[in-house]
Amino acid sequence: MQPDTLQTPDADVPDEALRQEYQELTETIRKHRAAYYNDDAPLISDAEFDVLYSRLELIEARHPAIVANDSPTQEVGGEVSAAFAPVEHLSRMYSLEDVFSLDEVTAWGEKTAANAALRAAGHELKWLCEVKIDGLAVNLLYRDGKLVRAATRGDGTTGEDVTHNVLTIKTIPTQLAGENWPAEVEVRGEIFIPSVDFAAYNEALITAGKAPLANPRNAAAGSIRQKDPSETAKRPLKMFVHGFGVRAGLAAATQSETYQLMESWGLPVSPYFKVVDTLDEVLGFIAHNGEHRHDLLHEIDGIVVKTDSFEIQRNLGNTSRVPRWAVAYKYPPEEVNTKLIDIQVQVGRTGRVTPFGIMEPVLVAGSTVSRATLHNQDVVKAKGVLIGDTVILRKAGDVIPEIVGPVLPLRDGSEREFVMPTHCPSCGTALAPAKEGDVDIRCPNARSCPIQLTERVDHLGGRGAFDIEALGYEAAQALTVGPGDDPAENGGIIAPAGPGPITSEAQIFDLAAGNPDDTLRRSLAEVQVWREIRSKGAGTGKFALVPYFYSKATAKKESGPTKTTLKLFDELEKAKTKPLWRVLVGLSIRHVGPTASRAMATRYGSMDKIIDALETEGAREALAEVDGVGTIIADALIEWFSIDWHLEIVRAWAAAGVAMEDEQDESIVKHLEGMSIVVTGTLPTYSRDAAKEAIIIRGGKAAGSVSKNTAYVVAGEAAGSKLDKAVSLGIQVLDEEGFVLLLEGGPEAVEGRPNPGA
Repeated sequence: MQPDTLQTPDADVPDEALRQEYQELTETIRKHRAAYYNDDAPLISDAEFDVLYSRLELIEARHPAIVANDSPTQEVGGEVSAAFAPVEHLSRMYSLEDVFSLDEVTAWGEKTAANAALRAAGHELKWLCEVKIDGLAVNLLYRDGKLVRAATRGDGTTGEDVTHNVLTIKTIPTQLAGENWPAEVEVRGEIFIPSVDFAAYNEALITAGKAPLANPRNAAAGSIRQKDPSETAKRPLKMFVHGFGVRAGLAAATQSETYQLMESWGLPVSPYFKVVDTLDEVLGFIAHNGEHRHDLLHEIDGIVVKTDSFEIQRNLGNTSRVPRWAVAYKYPPEEVNTKLIDIQVQVGRTGRVTPFGIMEPVLVAGSTVSRATLHNQDVVKAKGVLIGDTVILRKAGDVIPEIVGPVLPLRDGSEREFVMPTHCPSCGTALAPAKEGDVDIRCPNARSCPIQLTERVDHLGGRGAFDIEALGYEAAQALTVGPGDDPAENGGIIAPAGPGPITSEAQIFDLAAGNPDDTLRRSLAEVQVWREIRSKGAGTGKFALVPYFYSKATAKKESGPTKTTLKLFDELEKAKTKPLWRVLVGLSIRHVGPTASRAMATRYGSMDKIIDALETEGAREALAEVDGVGTIIADALIEWFSIDWHLEIVRAWAAAGVAMEDEQDESIVKHLEGMSIVVTGTLPTYSRDAAKEAIIIRGGKAAGSVSKNTAYVVAGEAAGSKLDKAVSLGIQVLDEEGFVLLLEGGPEAVEGRPNPGA
């Protein structure tokens, strides 16, 4: 339940009951604050804490007489740990008022703009918007430009001395650069771990058999609270600064001006801020960063909006806990806690067997989630997850939900370990690693395993392959397996034993509209699936078998293909003309994705030439030299095309009319031969795939990361950290206009062109 949906307490609730609820709420909130701020091991999710805190605020707003002097609403942050020396800040570090809806942002902004003192003074009101870093708040004290102390926020007045640990962070200067810095200045900011570095660090921990860190925020906080600074130094920590405490003699009128000053002093300032004139622009900033939040360097949980003018900030002042001149809008939570009911396994299109958790359904990142990945048995062990645990669940945007780890203090002894199965749950074949040393185990029955066939058919219809909108997972399952005896299995992860109308993906294009033989299409009339019987718009819990691809016959109308089925036939026909690289992706060759497929299609141009190259002496070495392929993918290609039934799929698709050769445009010049080019952000007219295609067919490499070997970075809207790195390395940045010039005329066409990233 979100805070803005809480009901206001009933004014007629007996005083004793209300006081009891109030007391329990304050104790619960204090316990969770201590776990979050002092132990870096929260017992509940941020979203659950927000609900409790908002409930407390509502009670206090309704019944002011009940407010205790030591209420959590009168405090800032947590307490000071006994493990570190206490440090008193020169000026108080405030928290921010949290709001959870755009209406609340607008209401706060309108109230601020209507302030009588501001109107009387005739101040120009501008809003500074910046992303809210999900990290650890730290106060840096500089005297005569030298860093003398670093402290956590603590309770806002007193923090923990973490100077030795902060000194290990290379991006924080120990001596300020430039000039005109005050003799004494407190610099406030957030310490965080970049998302990419966090993922890599966790992967290394799991490989070493250690438990991964729960999330970047707790990892950053725990890193700074290490007793041994050498341990802190091992963590990939960074900091962005966003404000001052004491700043006597600072010659700046606005918050944004101070950011320019701090940057000139060598302090790391976030690139993700903007000064705007209107509340509509504030809401636009919130919407844009909500859509692109996972393109940023670090995790965020919201947007901070401040009045830019320091004079306005002084006029508005502070409450006992928060400034009136700033507010923090919080996005819907992407981490929640829920109960792990069971761990089962799913079998993928290449036979890989992956554990996944079945959980009590919970709302996270705007959708209800009841399943989440656990990757493999080693990850389950490393994370220490037991069936029956309360677990932290994370879903970042469209990313597959992932179980982060257990909430250990909530265990009661009833939990049990997960045991990996020894046989495929779909076909019963004994499971084993593909080769010695592999972590993953696989079902080797690739040709006949029903679920592997379902997964491969679903994959070939996906956006990265043939991009067939009407061929989703449910349609793939209906085509390849029977409905089973249990309604609960319909549409589930584990498919019952088949067969369906299609016994090999070789047959899929026989359904295309242009196929003169409609025998297979007619067989779809017999396909049935379980559907829940509904009454007055609600489910009844009872299921019935109903046709999937054909309409149900009535007294007035014969059964026939549904509109969706006819669309599937038409889209399969259109898919026959897709470029060769999509055909290669659609074949479900292990390790072979869009990048390698584009490289192979560009290098050889046709399926026949690829097969010929695979059969040539020295094929492995030749393939490995193709940019974007390498030895692992070369081995996978050679192995896949050596299997007869795989070649039958290629021949069947070709016979059905699937294009196995790309038309060569002789007018395209290989301007970009050997150049590594990175495309980041959103371009006005080029999709990401189209931009990569344009680079590859001109001989370039469409790289995914920026390095010193990158020739150009093409940056669109919301380019993010890749643009930042390009600028820091002095790499030329092109907008779309410059990109088009590069494609048409090569490097000479953009030589000396102004750099939009500088």
